[in-house]
Amino acid sequence: MRFLATREQRDFARSLDAMLTAARTPTAIRAWAAGDPSPGRALWSRLAEVGVFALAVPEPYEGMGPLPVELATAFVELGRHGMPGPVVETVAASALLAELARRGEDGPAKRLLPGIAMGGTIATLPPAVGGPGYALDADVADLVLAVRGDELWLAPGHEGVRASADPARRLALPAPGGELLAAGPAVTAAVAQAGGWAVLATAAQSLGVGLTLLDRTVAYAKERRQFGTEIGSFQAVKHRLADTLIALEFARPLLFGAALTFESADLAAAKVTAGEAACTAARTALQIHGAIGYTEELDLSLWLRKARPLRDAWGTPSWCRARVLDAYDGGS
Repeated sequence: MRFLATREQRDFARSLDAMLTAARTPTAIRAWAAGDPSPGRALWSRLAEVGVFALAVPEPYEGMGPLPVELATAFVELGRHGMPGPVVETVAASALLAELARRGEDGPAKRLLPGIAMGGTIATLPPAVGGPGYALDADVADLVLAVRGDELWLAPGHEGVRASADPARRLALPAPGGELLAAGPAVTAAVAQAGGWAVLATAAQSLGVGLTLLDRTVAYAKERRQFGTEIGSFQAVKHRLADTLIALEFARPLLFGAALTFESADLAAAKVTAGEAACTAARTALQIHGAIGYTEELDLSLWLRKARPLRDAWGTPSWCRARVLDAYDGGS
């Protein structure tokens, strides 16, 4: 499959890149990690103004979607700039509510989706695959959803906040109780649909993180000098950078191919490939930067800490590979 972005999609990516560059996202990331979400929430509102959170919301609920290719395009840029907050989880919540509405349970969608699409509501929910049920940034989110069996609940809050390898990612359990929004087979189907959107968005974010790590490492290799010459001229450094570039560029068509087909196996293949490529970029960046790469003062560290958590979020590599094998082996 050969995927070429349209002019509108390329313009959308460029506009997001320009906006996030001007916003100086490292400042927002550090503030979010320190417990001050106000810079991140201000940036969230700006992203909503250009339609990022409306891409998974159907038009009847103030959205523009569903537009998975445009969403993948947007989330590559969010990853490149390290946007903090439960952006993937908000998309998953949107997809879940939209699928419920499509199956006849439109009450929660009418009530909650317009706020998400317009940026006034930050939503989160635990991943639908594996794990103990922690929701990302539930301490900041305005809307915490919880799936309990075949029931969807609006949780009254959160409990048990835990730190992540990425300081800008905090995990918490949805509080018990709350309001029952829907129940039955429609919830099960909606959770599966939400998981697909989350896998796609996480894969795109991972690709963006890897691209930034590579770009910053290439720039450093051109500046750092040893033995009177740039380290980027050393054969070993060239090979590491080339291998990283190949891994990222191999992930890109899988990502957009999955956005086009939205098949479970394609989504899983895109996620495991993009996640592993981002981790490869992180290892390369750390090795080439040397000891300076460990320092928190260097902005590079903000992206280094994102690669591994994103690789494992919404489906570990082993889970993704199992989904791909099941699809091609008939579930054997």
